[in-house]
Amino acid sequence: MRKTIGIFAHVDAGKTTFSEQLLYHTGSIRSLGRVDRKDAFLDDQPLERERGITIFSNQAVFSWKGDVYYLVDTPGHMDFVSEAERAVRVIDYAVILVSCVEGIEGQTETVWEILKQYQIPALFFLNKTDRAGANVARTLKELQNRFSQNCMDFTGGFEDGKIAPELAEEVAVLDEALMERYLDGALSMDDWKEACAKLVEQRMLFPCFAGSALQDRGVAEFLDALAWMTPVQYDAKAPFSAVVSHVRHDARGGRITFLKVKAGTLKTKDDVESEGPDGGRRSEKVNEIRIYSGAKYRSAEQAEAGDLCAVTGLSYVRAGDGVGAEIFRTPYQSHPMLTAGVFYDPGIPAPEMFRCFQILEDEDPLLQISQGDNGDGTKNLRVHIMGEIQLEILRELVAQRFGYSITFGPCEVVYQETIASPVVGYGHFEPLRHYAEVHLRLEPAPRGSGISFASECPTDILPAQFQNLIRSHVFERVHKGILTGSDLTDVKIILLTGRAHEKHTEGGDFREATWRAVRQGLEQAQNVLLEPYDSFQITVEETDVGRVLSDLSRMNAVFEAPEILDGRARICGRGPASEFLEYGKTLISQTRGTGRVSLRFDGYEPCHNREEVMERIHYDKIRDVENPSSSVFCSHGTSLVIPWQEAKAHMHCK
Repeated sequence: MRKTIGIFAHVDAGKTTFSEQLLYHTGSIRSLGRVDRKDAFLDDQPLERERGITIFSNQAVFSWKGDVYYLVDTPGHMDFVSEAERAVRVIDYAVILVSCVEGIEGQTETVWEILKQYQIPALFFLNKTDRAGANVARTLKELQNRFSQNCMDFTGGFEDGKIAPELAEEVAVLDEALMERYLDGALSMDDWKEACAKLVEQRMLFPCFAGSALQDRGVAEFLDALAWMTPVQYDAKAPFSAVVSHVRHDARGGRITFLKVKAGTLKTKDDVESEGPDGGRRSEKVNEIRIYSGAKYRSAEQAEAGDLCAVTGLSYVRAGDGVGAEIFRTPYQSHPMLTAGVFYDPGIPAPEMFRCFQILEDEDPLLQISQGDNGDGTKNLRVHIMGEIQLEILRELVAQRFGYSITFGPCEVVYQETIASPVVGYGHFEPLRHYAEVHLRLEPAPRGSGISFASECPTDILPAQFQNLIRSHVFERVHKGILTGSDLTDVKIILLTGRAHEKHTEGGDFREATWRAVRQGLEQAQNVLLEPYDSFQITVEETDVGRVLSDLSRMNAVFEAPEILDGRARICGRGPASEFLEYGKTLISQTRGTGRVSLRFDGYEPCHNREEVMERIHYDKIRDVENPSSSVFCSHGTSLVIPWQEAKAHMHCK
């Protein structure tokens, strides 16, 4: 049986130490590495060892009780949440570490929400029981209150060949048939294990094991439970299909694509189908198959269902893509909420620097890059990121991998725009020997839903081929709002009607008409500026609570009443991300180093200081020539530009 297990935790919860113990217990490594000694097996990149944190997800292979395990270690810092989300798409089970001192923290909650989204079964290891202030019962209660009442303590639950009576009662309640058999006394130890494994697989049970990874307490028991609690089923005889885990590049720039084989068998020199850059199907040949464990790998002739492998030869796929028999592209749940400008030596050609960042974006799709015009013939480069620490890593990565020295401008939050009520937009494009007209209804959509498209136009009014063309044009660009020029989101775009010309409609005409219709609709709409929000957890001494609450009120945050325990207070709530950019440093200063703030992205909300932001950005929609709201008509053989206010009256369609 082949299993892929993902290890997740908030930073400093002991995740890498725990992973080292698993590899050591199973004989995959001969000695235990340590983060503080900079020799951890899975933190094999120079940047990771220098900083003492996991930055890139990595994998190792071990065998235990007849099964092959692919262990995926993920970063615990919020700035690298994209690595964790990519890992979730390829794992069979998740192991979440929670410190029994700090309890649930920001990244723990983020991981839990991602696992819930992808319906991945999870087990918990309640770590650091050897530390002062550790409280297993309190941590378990917190998991039950904030995650699931079905988080149950399995520590010592299966000893001496029988299940603990208290645990048996808690588990039996989860399944009616199991309860009947339990009351009849008809359950053997194997029956209990089979029932628990089934409940775990169905996400109806979340077993928790307490211990200390550093002191090697509870790790062996956890490994034994992992063997029977994590059944998987893969069909090696089915047609080949896989999902892309992530993309890396070797020292020579060669592209390495990591795949989780979901079904069938992949062999070297096989042709693999994927979605091409134009949205169609593309076939590419696999040149080599590798099985990685840490920085090392072995070549393989084939990979079977359940294997986590790497291949060379695939040029266009990205993390989350399905390849083989099932082709798909999965959107990300996380979104970059910060942006910064990139500054570099003027002697470096802009296309060269853009190429370097394109390689990094290929490896991390959430590292979005954009290029703009400075107005003097030069180009500016911006990156969209999850957090400020990511900028430090990017600066060092560019220096190490490409040999260029760069700096970044100040971090700013990424704003978005939407609309508050439905509106109809009109677009017409008719310069000489061209023709297209499009009418679109723009409707507000649920927060976080992005842009969607539908058609209410009969095909006898506008043929399906043109309707499909309009749909593709809606999605082929990021539409800009008219308040700040920020990306448009949470809008449903509905095609009402349109018109083509038998002779004069050519490629690109419907593109112009569609984009102008969207923009003309925005000109009429009640536009809303959105800003990112963070949910936060702040832990301070009880004596510092008053100052923190005053800060939060000033920062337009909403929060719950503080929880006081053993002289420490925990305050949870949410507020505008822009207000929290520097608050971590402020809190450390105010509390003399004893305060901590843990943040996680919590969606977008209407901007709390809209006018101030608009004045600062000072977006001039009239000068944005790439996003016109006017329409173009033909009059006596010449093009006539009609401003958006008058466009509706000139339209040809009813």
